[in-house]
Amino acid sequence: MTDQAEHAALKARVDRVLDEFVTAEAQALADVDASLGPVAEQLHAATEHGKRIRAAFCYWGWRGAGQPDGEALLRAACAVELVHAAAVVHDDLIDRSRSRHGRPTAHVALRAAFTHGPRPKAGARALALLTGNLLMSMAGQMFTASGLPGAYLGRARPLWAVMARELVAGECLEILRVGAEPDPAASVKVIRYKTAKYTVEHPLHLGGLLAGAPPALLAAYTGFGVPLGEAFQLRDDLLGLFGDPQRTGKDPADDVAGNRPTALMAHALRFAAEEERRELRALLGGGRPDEGQVERVREIARSTGAVARVEDMIAARSRAAHEALDDACLTPEARRALSGLAAFATARHH
Repeated sequence: MTDQAEHAALKARVDRVLDEFVTAEAQALADVDASLGPVAEQLHAATEHGKRIRAAFCYWGWRGAGQPDGEALLRAACAVELVHAAAVVHDDLIDRSRSRHGRPTAHVALRAAFTHGPRPKAGARALALLTGNLLMSMAGQMFTASGLPGAYLGRARPLWAVMARELVAGECLEILRVGAEPDPAASVKVIRYKTAKYTVEHPLHLGGLLAGAPPALLAAYTGFGVPLGEAFQLRDDLLGLFGDPQRTGKDPADDVAGNRPTALMAHALRFAAEEERRELRALLGGGRPDEGQVERVREIARSTGAVARVEDMIAARSRAAHEALDDACLTPEARRALSGLAAFATARHH
């Protein structure tokens, strides 16, 4: 089986387990009161899409320590996908994103739940916030009820607090840096905590801790996971502006309108000529841009060398991740699978 086919097979299993769990939870919520139906629907909407790489990293963190395949571990791995779903709902709410994967985001879709009252937008935003909170709670529930022995869960449970704290820290850092002076190093710190660690390093550690991995293997997972997670998000930032929305599920105007402190924009602002810098600052955070304005941001990102610099950052981090993987003492099948996931996570069209 090829790496791609193997990941597709694992993804199908993750999709099945997630769908069963979310369906049961959504029904339990709707059973409380019929008016909660739209919120229950957003639990499905938030979890039905995804590459499932976070679950895959958790799975292979377990397998890399020599543990066998199993449904209980798969359920525990799926819990990380619920953390991601919660983060996406909250992120869309903070960024005021209107759509994802061609569908309205939660805080937009939930306006339809208000058939009366003067402030449906505010009400929908409140419901979206609570939807994200519920998804995070469901993640913990799915993890602890996975069926793994209590001793296994006890080894990994403390990491859940770390993962939540660092994810929130990264989100807070991004909000605090909106409109600040361009600083590529600070932008990398934002993505490290907001996305990179819970995308690769933490899932690998969860799998490893559940499996009883030795400290040396956990250290190797960090050496592999942190640079790869950063490379993944740097690629995602490039795709957010230059990628096909049909593939990425994101509107390129969102990052421009939100003036997000990405490394791409930090480099563009730092190396732009004075006139370009003034123009770029006016476009970033200056209201909802049209396609022509988004294209102008792309042109400046290219002409300043920002795109090339971010590509270099991705390449350097990918090399560091592969070097750490080469030195890791883990099973051959896990080494092969993690190498394939690394290539997938940093691909130009992931």
